[in-house]
Amino acid sequence: MIAFQFFFQIFIPLFLVLVCMLIGKGIELHHFKKLAEREQQFSNIIVTNLKTVPPQYAKAQPFLVMGSAVIATDYFKVFAAGLRTLFGGEMKSYVTLMERARRQAVLRMLEQAARQGASAVWNIRYETSTTQGQQRKKPGGVEVLVYGTALK
Repeated sequence: MIAFQFFFQIFIPLFLVLVCMLIGKGIELHHFKKLAEREQQFSNIIVTNLKTVPPQYAKAQPFLVMGSAVIATDYFKVFAAGLRTLFGGEMKSYVTLMERARRQAVLRMLEQAARQGASAVWNIRYETSTTQGQQRKKPGGVEVLVYGTALK
């Protein structure tokens, strides 16, 4: 009887945690795959953080483009990051979160530039922030805003 209770109290919750972690990792990998496919669509648009426009774009019509993305974290990433704060080191669970948000925001900026006929986006800049969760010890998310000067 005690072994049966132990099984239900320990192994089943651990099994559910493992299943949820695997599902979350699968969703994240699927998102990265979709991002890579979408990035290929916009490979013809020049994207740079240079401030000076090259001579071939000197007479181009400039306009502002921007994209943003908010990617939520989950309890597993928060838990893993909490463990990492005990021992120090890179929080790899948050690195993938930031990468997903950054790439998604850039794609949204490029979609806006492509809709308006731009062939290049110059002087791009990134802004980041966290959303909720900090005070309440709950999972929050990250927001990335990307903006630049598109040139026709």
